[in-house]
Amino acid sequence: MNGPRITVSVPAELHLFVAADRRRTEPSTVVTDGTSSLGHVVESMGVPLTEVGGLSVDGRDVPYAHVPAEGEAVRVLAVTRPQQVPGAPLRFLLDVHLGTLARRLRLVGVDAAYENEDIGDPALAALSASERRVMLTRDRGLLRRRELFAGAYVYSDRPDDQLHDVLQRFAPTLAPWTRCVACNGLLGPADKDSVRDRLHHGTERTYDVFAACLSCPRVYWRGAHHAHLESVVAAALRSTTPR
Repeated sequence: MNGPRITVSVPAELHLFVAADRRRTEPSTVVTDGTSSLGHVVESMGVPLTEVGGLSVDGRDVPYAHVPAEGEAVRVLAVTRPQQVPGAPLRFLLDVHLGTLARRLRLVGVDAAYENEDIGDPALAALSASERRVMLTRDRGLLRRRELFAGAYVYSDRPDDQLHDVLQRFAPTLAPWTRCVACNGLLGPADKDSVRDRLHHGTERTYDVFAACLSCPRVYWRGAHHAHLESVVAAALRSTTPR
């Protein structure tokens, strides 16, 4: 390309999306084609627009549709946290690789739909749009699909860090122990007689307090793994407590 030359500065927290040679020459010199939008230029550098909080040119805010001109100095801004998602209740959709994160979000009462099969990027994007859910994924290509309602990159591959990051970024309202971790349905109290046919004999004999999913046959009680789950919930609550 022989179009306008611009310089683009990307914040450190977004460097993982940018090629290593560009990180070493911050700000980067980019040759544009003279017709593409600035949003397209930033995406071509590897940065999903879901991770961009704004763009400025020579110190003034510009829209993604801005077409850069020769010599402009572009600054990419990271998303401001907590990030606001306008126009819908805050709900999430997670791809096939984020099952543990989905279960942990449900554990703390966050509406988190999850596809446990690889239904493909077009179908996920369409579901995000139709149900107005924020798409959570580590797939950068999926985040570039224009039909997404909203999206966010999950930066870590460790479930503890993933949960902390999502809660810090979006600050959802937490309601621990109110959602089924298996199907995302709401839980309600259940007496032992109403769930007796779904309990093993040892569970029936040992426990008296139960909750049942209103959408699937799953039954919950404070079993052997409850202490671990309580630690996950406690960490989540700390993540959303103002300091």
